[in-house]
Amino acid sequence: MKFKHIVYLAAAVIINSSNHLFGHCQVPCGIYDDAARIVLLKEHVTTIEKAMHQIEQLSESDSNAQNMNQLIRWVNTKEEHATLIQSTIADYFLAQKIKPKMNNEDGRQLYVDQTLVLQQIIVATMKCKQNVDQSKPKKVKQLLGQFINLYFDDHGKEHLRALEKS
Repeated sequence: MKFKHIVYLAAAVIINSSNHLFGHCQVPCGIYDDAARIVLLKEHVTTIEKAMHQIEQLSESDSNAQNMNQLIRWVNTKEEHATLIQSTIADYFLAQKIKPKMNNEDGRQLYVDQTLVLQQIIVATMKCKQNVDQSKPKKVKQLLGQFINLYFDDHGKEHLRALEKS
């Protein structure tokens, strides 16, 4: 009888934990590295830029099965990385890190500025999905720079610079 309970418990743990395999937990685990998330976001933007470049090159070359296959793969890569940016912004920064501030509460304007820039990043990333205009990922980078300045203090910016160098 005890073995049966252990099996049920183990199954419940596996099933419940499998829903969270692809994202950071949304419980207060305390294992956050905001600078690491920014580094990943920048990497996603760089991947989008490369994908756009490859799509342009493959579109100009001979249309054969191999090129068409590679073209589709690059389009899918661009879409995936744009989606990863959007989900990191929504699921990590907006849902977990930036705390709402009411009118007249200390930090309200900073909250408004941060959420505005994050929403603009989500929209700019959507525009990266819609076309291969290299100005779109540049806009995402510019907005990420604005967010970094709004979100991180000097210590956080130093940590971010150290991560980017490594």
